[in-house]
Amino acid sequence: MSNKHRVGFLGPFGTFTEQALLTQADLAVGELIPFRSVPDVLDAVESGAVDLGFVPIENSIEGTVNFTQDALAFDYELLIQREVVLDIEHCLLAAPGTTLADVKVVLSIPVATAQCHQYLRTHLPDAEIHPASSTAEAARTIAAQPTPGVAAIAPRNAAALYGLNVVAADIADHGANQTRFVLVGKGHIPPPSGHDRTALVVYQRADQPGSLISILQEFAARRINLSNLLSRPTKRGGLGDYCFIVYADGHVADELLADVLRSLHSKQGAVKFLGSYPAAGEHAHSAREHADTRWREADDWVESLRVQISPS
Repeated sequence: MSNKHRVGFLGPFGTFTEQALLTQADLAVGELIPFRSVPDVLDAVESGAVDLGFVPIENSIEGTVNFTQDALAFDYELLIQREVVLDIEHCLLAAPGTTLADVKVVLSIPVATAQCHQYLRTHLPDAEIHPASSTAEAARTIAAQPTPGVAAIAPRNAAALYGLNVVAADIADHGANQTRFVLVGKGHIPPPSGHDRTALVVYQRADQPGSLISILQEFAARRINLSNLLSRPTKRGGLGDYCFIVYADGHVADELLADVLRSLHSKQGAVKFLGSYPAAGEHAHSAREHADTRWREADDWVESLRVQISPS
């Protein structure tokens, strides 16, 4: 990637999003542009104001970041280019000289305060919780307008960036806290890496018994593993009008996965492709690779039969 690429991310500087972004050497050398919200990032990518966008989409404790997932599924025609997983450490930050006993107000993004709910109940039961647009924005607000007794839940690196002290470190309720981020862009599918993931939105042809099974069977029959399956309201109808967001192991260039897409497209109400991209983490189990081999063998067998067809 050229260093001329402009990469928008959920800002300001000092967020976990920026921290994850900087782990990607090719992205870190680009022009990094912070935005106040995820929709602002996605708007900038769609309009061409930036070349790529980098946003959070899933947390190991809170689950899917619905406003990101829904925006990609329903509101934008953008494709996921890659994913990045970051270990999260929430810290309580405040102006120098502030102690835990001084804290009366805590600022942060609602997802972060939810992940530190037990700590806040135990150590700051009387503190008021005020929302911020991001963890780093909470830290920046305190630094810009120091107020006695106000603290922020934010990344450790935001303390150094905004001149704050770490009042308490690693305050999340659960130790294994990770967030998945995605890089999105327009009209480009990365080539297969051998360890890929494909995201789809599948709309049912009709709300009837067995409709979800009919979708899942397309993957199961081909031994394709699903890493995530979400049911989301379509926002087109009333209660009960749902679609399914599917994350499957494999790449659209793989014949087996391509066969699933063909089948879903022909049988279901609609299918929206959200991208095929390199997956983070260790390589998945070999079940799909074995299925690929068997599918190719079956395809060769069918072709060997077809060549025996007599000309008319």
